[in-house]
Amino acid sequence: MEFFWSCILCLCAFFFISTLKSATRRNSKLPPGPRPLPVIGNLLDLGEKPHKSLASLAKVHGPVMSLKLGQVTAVVVSSAAMAKQVLQTNDQDLCNRAIPDALKVLSHDEVAFPWIPVSPLWRSYRKICNNTLFAGKILDANQNLRQKKVEELVATVRKIALRGEAVDVGKLGFVTTLNLISNTIFSVDVTILNSELAKEFKNSVSGILEEAAKPNLGDYFPMLRTLDIQGMRKRMAIHMGKILNVIDAMIKQRMKQQQLSPDSTPNNDVLHYLLKSEDSKLEKEQMEHLILILFIAGSDTTSATLQWAMAELLRNPDKLAKATAEIRQVLGKNKPVEEADIPRLPYLQAVVKEACRLYPVAPLLLPRKAQREVEIGGFTIPKDAQVLVNAWAIGRDPRSWENPESFEPERFLASEIDVRGRSFELIPFGGGRRICPGLPLAMRMLHLMLGSLINLFDWKLEDEYEVNMEDKFGVVVEMARPLRAIPSLSLI
Repeated sequence: MEFFWSCILCLCAFFFISTLKSATRRNSKLPPGPRPLPVIGNLLDLGEKPHKSLASLAKVHGPVMSLKLGQVTAVVVSSAAMAKQVLQTNDQDLCNRAIPDALKVLSHDEVAFPWIPVSPLWRSYRKICNNTLFAGKILDANQNLRQKKVEELVATVRKIALRGEAVDVGKLGFVTTLNLISNTIFSVDVTILNSELAKEFKNSVSGILEEAAKPNLGDYFPMLRTLDIQGMRKRMAIHMGKILNVIDAMIKQRMKQQQLSPDSTPNNDVLHYLLKSEDSKLEKEQMEHLILILFIAGSDTTSATLQWAMAELLRNPDKLAKATAEIRQVLGKNKPVEEADIPRLPYLQAVVKEACRLYPVAPLLLPRKAQREVEIGGFTIPKDAQVLVNAWAIGRDPRSWENPESFEPERFLASEIDVRGRSFELIPFGGGRRICPGLPLAMRMLHLMLGSLINLFDWKLEDEYEVNMEDKFGVVVEMARPLRAIPSLSLI
C-alpha cells in the first residue's frame, strides 16, 4: 500500500511541475480562457454538457478561447467568422485530427477515413466517396433501396397506429436508418440476418459511440495511454471487432457470388462499386473500416436529427400543420415522400435545416490538431493544440441569427444558407476538405423519413405530456428522454 500511494504522490508531483512549467511557457498571444487548476487544468469547466459549458465560457472569453485539458492545450472557436478561419482559411494547417485514444484499436486510426491524416490514402477515400459512393448519379441509381425501407417504416407505424400505441421515434428511426444504410451498402437488412445478430450489431454500434464519448484519462494525460486504466480500448476493440466480423462476412459472401456468377445482374450498392470500380482499389482491411465508418457515422446521427425535428414539430403545431399542408398539396394525401419530391418541398427542407441548426448531433464536430503554429483572430494557435469548433454555439449565435433559441423554419425560406459547408453559420456536417462525405445521403434519408411520417399520419404526444427537450451529451447528442408520440391514420 505504501508503494501504491508513493506512486500516486509521484504522479501528482510530476503533473503539478509539468503544469507549472507549461504555464511559464504560455504564449502571450494564446487566446484568453478560464484560469486552469493545477494538474487537471480546465477539465472541470467542461461539465456534463461540454457544448453548452463552452458556449457559456465563450460569452466571457470570446469566440476564440483556450483551455488546458490536463496536459493538452485546446482552442475552441464559437463564431461563424472564426469557424471560417479554421475550416477554410487555415484548413491546410488544421485539417488533421486529434484522435481519441479509445479509437486506436484494430488499426482503426491508421486506416479509417475520418481519422487518418491528409495523405494519398485519404485522397483515395475522398475520391471514392465524392465520385462513387455519394455521387448524385449513384444515389439516384440506388434510391429504390431506400424507398423500400421508407415504405416498411410506414407499414410499421401504421400497425402501431391501428393499435393506438405510442412510437419511440428515436428507436424506430435508428432501426430504419440502420437498414437504409445496410441496403445502400449491401442491398440487405442487417436486422434480418438473424435476430440475435441484429441485436448484437445495434448494441455494438451503440457501444462504440458510448465508449468514444466517455472522458478518457489517456486523452488528457498522454503518458497514461498505454495503461488503458479505464479499460476503454479493450471494450472498444470488442465492439468494433463484432461489426468488422459482420462486414467481413458480407464482403466474402459477395465476392463468392461474383466468382460463381460473374455475368449476374449487379447490385447498385456501395459494395458493388467498391469491388468493381477502377477508382476504388482499396485493400480489404481499408474497405472494411470504410464501411464500418458509414454505419457508425450514419445510423445514430440521422435518427437523432429525425427525433429532434419531430420533437420541435410536436412542440409547434402551427409549424407541423404548415409542413403537412405543403406535402399534401404537392403530393396528395397518404403518399410517402420520394427523393424526386424533395426539391418541391421547400418548407420541409427548411424544417430539416432548422433542426440541424438548433441540434447539430456532433456539436463540437470532430477534433482537429494544429500541424504548425497558426494565427486566428489575432491569437496564436500553438503547434499540436487540439482545435474544437462549437457548431452548437455557432447555430445559436445572436450575431448570426434572429431569435436564435426559437424554432423558426421560415428563416430559411428566403435564405441561401445551407448545410453543405459553404455557410459557416450552419455547419452540422463540418466544412473544408474534411466535411462529412455522407452529407448527400443523410439529407435524402432525413427528408424521406420525416416527410413520409408527417404526411401519412397525424401525431400527438403520449399522455399529452410536454416534450422534454433536454439533451444527453455524447459523440451524438440525443434527447435525454426518448420522444414517444402516438400516430393516427390521417382522416383529412
